Amino acid sequence: MNKIGKLQDHLKENSVDAAFITNPDNVFYFTGFKSNPHERLLGVMIFSGAEPFLICPQMEIPDAEAAGWKGQVIGHTDTENAMEILFDAAQEKMAQIQTLAIEKTHMIVERYDAINEFFGTPKIVGIDEKVNAMRVIKDGSELEILREAAALADYAIEVAAKTIREGITEIEVMTEIELSLKRRGVTHMSFDTTVLTGDHAASPHGKTGDRKLQKGDLVLFDLGVVHRGYCSDITRTLALGEPGEEQKKVYNIVLEAEMAAVNAVKPGVTAAELDGIARNVITEAGYGEYFTHRLGHGLGISVHEFPSLHGSNDMKMEAGMVFTIEPGIYVPGKVGVRIEDDLAVTEDGVEILTKYPKELQIINN
Repeated sequence: MNKIGKLQDHLKENSVDAAFITNPDNVFYFTGFKSNPHERLLGVMIFSGAEPFLICPQMEIPDAEAAGWKGQVIGHTDTENAMEILFDAAQEKMAQIQTLAIEKTHMIVERYDAINEFFGTPKIVGIDEKVNAMRVIKDGSELEILREAAALADYAIEVAAKTIREGITEIEVMTEIELSLKRRGVTHMSFDTTVLTGDHAASPHGKTGDRKLQKGDLVLFDLGVVHRGYCSDITRTLALGEPGEEQKKVYNIVLEAEMAAVNAVKPGVTAAELDGIARNVITEAGYGEYFTHRLGHGLGISVHEFPSLHGSNDMKMEAGMVFTIEPGIYVPGKVGVRIEDDLAVTEDGVEILTKYPKELQIINN
């Protein structure tokens, strides 16, 4: 059954008349149409007992049709009230919507108020949990795209290894990585490419800047691409020349933690258990206070999506789930190391999608 059909069954089973999906990533999931509408209204209205329609800016109708959406497309111009157009189109499908499902994590207050105004104060329920449950299990075609996205991330790290040298700046390395990917047809990164050298890497979300690489530095790369609508996300930490003993020690601890968690992935294991496996390795080595974030996150159309892999999440892993595992140690003013892979849960274990080597690479360019 297709994705819209599954959601329609859910609406019928729960006596919900319609769902209005507005998160652009979820619109893409249900329609195949990828768009960044900015402040304009984009959404797909899915009914329990009528054909769905897509609403988007008038100028994007040809793009929506070219993306493969076969249903009705309703357009709106910048001078029109898009929420009134939405209501008029919905009324043609269903005379009265008494219960409407929305994405509570995405709906803005202005549109929520407009729904109550035009639709006559319907009962509002959330659809986020159901959509998350649908998206969290990837089908075969999605997994193949994610493999291709991961291969492009691997290539980016290969470029990084060839580019780093003493005296080059973080931003110059970042530029070369992204230029190389564009030559391969990549138009968008999953997020801002991160290149951090030396103690700059001790900030988990540090910003790439004009610091020059020096011999003996560890250089942390965190990056990903958007490929055919799906994201990859990889982190590797490389050494420019021979690193110091503490740097090697920290690297090897993170590597042990990452591999221990990866090797434990299989159906039935919980997110909390995986987080605990990696965290225990780092804690027992004396660096527990320096592992300051969750173990990982879901990956797919969004670079950060459901589920969140942390110590309080007892969600069990299932075949078809795709997520990251990315432990790190960040000692302020000294050293930062993170190693991250993209993983898919299989029927009896795990498939590692990102394949760039994880043993410490000492680069002598």
